Amino acid sequence: MRRTKEDAEKTRTSILAAAEVLFMEKGVAHTSLEHIARAAGVTRGAVYWHFENKAHLFNDMLNQVRLPPEQLAEKLSSDPELSLQSLCNLCIAGLKLLTQSEQKRRLLTILMHRCEFTEELREAEDRNNLFIQQFIDICERLLTDCQTRGQLHPGISAFQASRAVHGMLIGLISDWLRAPHLFDPERDAAPMFEALFRGLIRDPLPKA
Repeated sequence: MRRTKEDAEKTRTSILAAAEVLFMEKGVAHTSLEHIARAAGVTRGAVYWHFENKAHLFNDMLNQVRLPPEQLAEKLSSDPELSLQSLCNLCIAGLKLLTQSEQKRRLLTILMHRCEFTEELREAEDRNNLFIQQFIDICERLLTDCQTRGQLHPGISAFQASRAVHGMLIGLISDWLRAPHLFDPERDAAPMFEALFRGLIRDPLPKA
């Protein structure tokens, strides 16, 4: 019996779902396409019909959602009136996203804690690094404007301040994914980032 387009899509979805579970449990490097096929209840041939290799499957799995680093970079790039307040607000929102989407939490956990970036996964690593660098560059441009206007505290440059913002955001995301009991993003994100920005600039941020 000929497979319909709907049947093929269901098979593809079940393969991606099985891969997500196994990557979380075993890590990407220790999960083979054979493992994924068995978990999805399909043949290995069915997996290869949809995905050229594990890297192709991994990239398609990540493409299912927009992860926080990508969302933040895209929103900052498209904001015509970017300000320190909007940057602070987006950092807070990015941290809170972790509690609002179970799938985003799982995929980001896989990317940050269950994945060894081998040559096979170079495309996914490059994609992740691209959005991270874009976020840092946008922060640095905004903070350079603030430094020119004398708004940064003496002793810290726009270069250093942009790395501090990025480091805090990525560090908090990584820590919460590793140990969610450490803090509550819904409760703690705003006070933590507002304290960081108060430490970087001379004048208080205007109220959102």
